[in-house]
Amino acid sequence: MNTRQKNLVTLLATAVVVGGLGLYAYLGVMKPQAEQPAAPETPGALFPTTSPETPGSEGDTPAAPVFTWISIERSQGEHAQSKTVLELRDGTWRITSPVSALAERKQVLALVDELSDARFTGTVTDKPTDEELERFGLKPPQATVSARAYVPDAQGGGEQDASRQHSVTFHLGIENVFDGSIYVRREGDPHVYLANGALRVILLNETSGWRSRDVFTVEESSLLRIELKGRKDTVVLERATTAKPWQMTRPMVMRADPKRVERIFSDLKLYKALGFPEPEWMPQVTRALEKPAVVATLVPKIGEPIRFQLVTLNVGGFERAFVRTEGMAEPMLAQVDANTLRVLDPPPLDFKSKKVLEMQAGAVEKLVIHPGGRGDPITLERTQEDGRWEVRTPVVGRARQFKMASLLNSLEKLEAEAVVATGAKLAARHGITDSSRGVTLMDGTGQVIARLQIGNPVPDNDRRTYGRGSSEDIYELSTAALEALPLSLEELLDRGQGNAP
Repeated sequence: MNTRQKNLVTLLATAVVVGGLGLYAYLGVMKPQAEQPAAPETPGALFPTTSPETPGSEGDTPAAPVFTWISIERSQGEHAQSKTVLELRDGTWRITSPVSALAERKQVLALVDELSDARFTGTVTDKPTDEELERFGLKPPQATVSARAYVPDAQGGGEQDASRQHSVTFHLGIENVFDGSIYVRREGDPHVYLANGALRVILLNETSGWRSRDVFTVEESSLLRIELKGRKDTVVLERATTAKPWQMTRPMVMRADPKRVERIFSDLKLYKALGFPEPEWMPQVTRALEKPAVVATLVPKIGEPIRFQLVTLNVGGFERAFVRTEGMAEPMLAQVDANTLRVLDPPPLDFKSKKVLEMQAGAVEKLVIHPGGRGDPITLERTQEDGRWEVRTPVVGRARQFKMASLLNSLEKLEAEAVVATGAKLAARHGITDSSRGVTLMDGTGQVIARLQIGNPVPDNDRRTYGRGSSEDIYELSTAALEALPLSLEELLDRGQGNAP
C-alpha cells in the first residue's frame, strides 16, 4: 500500500470516529437533556413587592415593603420552640410576645432591611423528599419567620391600605457549607431555595436579643427635682425652672455644682442592661427589691415622677445588680453593672461647687500676696489714671501687666479636685491658718472680695495640696496649678521699667 492509499484510509477512519462521537453526544447527552423538564425559575425576592392581582409595570423599580409585624419561631431542641413577636406601633417597634417590652431599634431595623433586600440565590429542588428536607434542616425547620408589610404604590402611597398588605411565611434550614448560603422554603411553595446566609445570623436571636438595652434615658435638662436615697445619705436637688441652677436642699442647703449634676446622667447612659432575670430568679430578685439599696426619684417638668430601684444580691451563684424602673413609658427589670449603684449614690460633698474663689477678675482693684512664714507680703494696686497695675510693697514699681492678667484669670477659673471637709475649725488640721501663704483680693474700697489660702500637701499624693477659698470648704487643689500661679516678686515686678533691683 502506497502513501496515498495510507492517507486515504486514515482519513476515512478519522471520519468514522468523529461521526461516532457526534452520534454519541446527541443520543447520549443532548437528547436526554432535551427530554428533561426545565429547571424551575428562581424567584428574585423573598418578600414580594407586588401581588399577582396588581403586578408592577415592566421596568418599574420595586417599592420597599413597610413591615409592621414579624414573628420569629426558633427551634430549641427536638420538641422545644421559642417564639418572639415584633410589632410596629405608633412608629416604635415593640416586643408583644412572650414579654411586653421595647425592641432594640437598630436590631429590628437591620432585620427589616434584610427581609426587604433578601433574594433567593438559587433553586435546589422543586420536589424535595422527606429525606432531603431533613438533610437541608427543613424538617423540622431551624426557624420559621412570618412577616406582614404594606407595599407602597409607585407614588409612595398605599402604606395604610389594608388591601395592599402582604403576608409571607418562610422556613430556614441549615447552612450550605459550600458557600455559606442557607436553605429556605416559603410557605405554600414546595421548592427549596438558597438565600444569603446573613439572614440566618440575624434571625437566630433569643427574645432577649431583640429587647432594648437602654435603661437610663432621662435627660437632666428635663428635670426639676432629683432625690437620691443611698445607703448612707439622701441627697435632694431642686430648681424652680429648668433654666435655673440646681440647689441642694438636703442634707445641707447650698448651690450645687452643675457639672456634677450633669455627670450623673452622662455616666448613666454608659450603663446598658447586661441582660434580664431568668424566670427562676424572679422571686428572689422581686423580694430583694422590696428593700432596695438605692432609690433615685426624678421629677420632670412634664409628666409623672420616674423611679429607679437598685439592689445587689447573690443569684445564680454570682453577685449581680438589678434595677427596676417605674413611671417610664416602658417599665423594665434588668441586670446592670454594679457600678450603676455608685453613680446614683454619690456623697453629698460631691455636689459642692468646685470653684475655689467667687470673684470676677475685672472687679479686683487691689491684691495682697502672702508668701507664708516670715516673708514680706507683696501688695499691688490698679491705678485710677490708666488702669495699670503697680507694685506698692515691699518695693515700688511697675508690674508686668500680662503677668497680672494671667494671675487674675487663673484665680477666677481655679477649680478644686475634690471637697474633703467643711468647717473653719477643720482648717488648721490641713495646714490652713491666718499665716498661710495665699492671695487676698479686694475691690476699690479695700473690701475683701475673696481669699485663697494654701495649706499642707495631701498625704500620699504629691499632686495635690489642701486649700480654702471663698467658703469654709477644705479642698484638694492641683499642686501643679498652684505652682503655675505667678506669686513671687521676681515674676510680677517689671525690671525693664527702671524699677529698683
